[in-house]
Amino acid sequence: MQFVYNKQGIGDVLIITLNQKESEVTHETIGDVVKLLDEDGQIVGYNIFNVSNYLSLTGNGPLEATEELVNDVKSVFEKNDVQDELNIDLTPKFVVGYVKEMAPHEDATKLNVCQVDVGDEELQIVCGAPNVEAGQKVVVAKVGAMMPTGMLIKDSSLRGVASSGMICSAKELNLPNASEKKGILVLSDDYEVGAPFNIYA
Repeated sequence: MQFVYNKQGIGDVLIITLNQKESEVTHETIGDVVKLLDEDGQIVGYNIFNVSNYLSLTGNGPLEATEELVNDVKSVFEKNDVQDELNIDLTPKFVVGYVKEMAPHEDATKLNVCQVDVGDEELQIVCGAPNVEAGQKVVVAKVGAMMPTGMLIKDSSLRGVASSGMICSAKELNLPNASEKKGILVLSDDYEVGAPFNIYA
C-alpha cells in the first residue's frame, strides 16, 4: 500500500495504491474519488482529485501511511458517498534487521541466502548485493511493503529458494545522497533491531 502526492508533477491528486496489477485496470468515478479495479473487479487503488479541498498535504512523492492520514481519507470517502471499507495494515513494513546467518545460494553464484532477525520474527531473504554479510544491521522491506518505485514486496522464490522480504540499498529507498554503487545500506550499531525505519524523513 502506498500514498503518493505530487502536486507540481501530477496535480492536486492523492494516489492510493493498494495492490500492483499487471492486468488492465478499469475505473469508477464517485464524486472526487476514482476507484481503480482489476479485471476481477478487485479494488487495486484510488485517486482522490481536488484533494486540497479536503486535506492539507505536504510533500512531493510517497507519504507515510499513518492512522491520521487513513482516517482523513475515510472522511473524504464519506463526503463523496464512497461506501468502501479502507482496511489498511499500518504495522511498520520497513524495519531494522540483523543478518544472523548468510550462506551461498546453491544454484546461483551471485545470490546469498540470509537469515534476518527483524525483532518479532526471523525472515529468510535471498539477497544479491555484493556487500551483504552476517553480523550487519540492515533495512528490511517486509512482505507488504511498497517501495518508493511502486514495487510491492511479496513472498517469492529465487532460483528455487523461498524469500520473504528484501534487504534494501539506500538508492532503492530513495534516500537523499544515496550512493550509485551497488550494495545494501549497512546501518550503524546504534539502530535497534525490529525498530521501524522511516524512509520518509
